[in-house]
Amino acid sequence: MSLHKFYPIFDDVSWLKRMLPLGIKLVQLRIKDASDDHVRTQITEAQALCRQHDCVLVINDYWQATIDLGCEWLHLGQEDLDDADLKAIRAAGIKLGVSTHDDDELERVLAMMPDYVALGPVYPTILKKMKWHQQGLPRVTEWKARVGEVPLVGIGGMSVERAAGVFEAGADIVSAVTDITLNDGPEGRVRQWLEVCK
Repeated sequence: MSLHKFYPIFDDVSWLKRMLPLGIKLVQLRIKDASDDHVRTQITEAQALCRQHDCVLVINDYWQATIDLGCEWLHLGQEDLDDADLKAIRAAGIKLGVSTHDDDELERVLAMMPDYVALGPVYPTILKKMKWHQQGLPRVTEWKARVGEVPLVGIGGMSVERAAGVFEAGADIVSAVTDITLNDGPEGRVRQWLEVCK
């Protein structure tokens, strides 16, 4: 299946309730530092919403809950890969997206036959402290040449205004977080994103 070009990330199902009716077709639920019960409740609600709106749901990090609750997509960061049971994930038929930041990480991930590869941060990001500086658009082009047919997600410092350049550099999908959640009018911003990602 082909994934939509716009890939917002939200930290609570309340965002999905607000934003999915606008036409989002690919979304990640990234919950940090929460109890297992809370995570599973959020995932269950998110699944129902995504089914209702014909939207692909990607769960960040919580691989066991992803398996147990019958989710179809999982995203893992590099640290998460060390702890996740990749055989169990694949045996459950779950599609896998993985974050990459440097050559060694990309080589490691490509050996796993991922369903998408994320490269970041393309631009400086305020979301979290990273040891990697911005990758820049030339790196997007290089990564796309290396991943071939695997969808490439550009993430980090993304905005509506930067999206076209990231697509031109070779990204298949652009992921946004704070450009939406810190915006004074997040619904309007999502509409702008959907327009530039047609």
